[in-house]
Amino acid sequence: MTGDTPFPWRRALVTGGAGFLGSHLCERLLDSGVQVDCADNLVCGRRRNVCHLEDRPGFRFVECDVCAADCAAQLPGPYDLVLHFAGPASPADCLRMPLESLDAGSLGTRNALGIAERDGARFLLASACAAYGGPQAHPRHEGSRGHVNPVRPRSVYDESKRFGEALVTAHAGTRGTDAGIVRPSHTYGPRMRAHDGSAVPTFIAQALAGEPVTVTGDGSRTRSLCYVDDTVDGILRVAASRSARLVTIGGSAEITVADLARLVVALTGSRSPIAFVDRPVDDPGRRRPHATLARELLGWSPQIPWEEGLKQTIAYFSARPWAPVPTEEDPAPQS
Repeated sequence: MTGDTPFPWRRALVTGGAGFLGSHLCERLLDSGVQVDCADNLVCGRRRNVCHLEDRPGFRFVECDVCAADCAAQLPGPYDLVLHFAGPASPADCLRMPLESLDAGSLGTRNALGIAERDGARFLLASACAAYGGPQAHPRHEGSRGHVNPVRPRSVYDESKRFGEALVTAHAGTRGTDAGIVRPSHTYGPRMRAHDGSAVPTFIAQALAGEPVTVTGDGSRTRSLCYVDDTVDGILRVAASRSARLVTIGGSAEITVADLARLVVALTGSRSPIAFVDRPVDDPGRRRPHATLARELLGWSPQIPWEEGLKQTIAYFSARPWAPVPTEEDPAPQS
């Protein structure tokens, strides 16, 4: 699906729409002729991510908290698509805001489902590959049953996604809501924040600043990356399919974290050394999704090679001198 592909929706609500992935969804929907309400409380999202959309017909930014009891009144719709992407997603945000992470998966999901039910809209929950827990199988497919530890330091994100999935399943089963679940896996691209704790923006920021690129552990753990344009395409295919099945969207090839760091250093032309540091507790060793269902059901597969995606991401950070340096002075543009 490209930007000129028609969708079966007239008006969409994207919760968390000023975040990294949410903002790209807003843009793709708008490019395809869909009116978009972007709802975000700006705790993690940034107004600058959607400021280029605010003068376009059919786009509306609503600063509100989807976890609040009155959020439905602030989002009167009517909508025929609700994409629930609100909530802290990066490792740094989840450690900083554990209760907000849990609220987004529980109260936020419940409220967003209520809006979809009110309007008879298609609902899609953004879950995550973290919902698998420590996988028993590799690569991980939708039927995988992983090992779960709900009290580890970073468990709030995993548990919020698992609860959200259970809530969506129960809502669809008892109330007939047209609801689906998508698990994006290791999406990267422009509009990520340099200090969010994820590997790609961290490596790029360090390399552009000429600092050591810090790899945790011995660098042998792996990730399977998927460029944001491919992820957005997959998500909207799941939404348009009206499938109730859980679908994973992610890349199928693996790269070690050490090799990813070296690739970023090479693509930035940096002289930064690779520095190995202690590995976080419970950090998974291998992460590779099994996206066979997405291919078979939706005809989806990633199209953008890592090198091309990384070049576009590096260009984004290079053009923004504020991006590599984490500060508390990161205000949202005023409307």
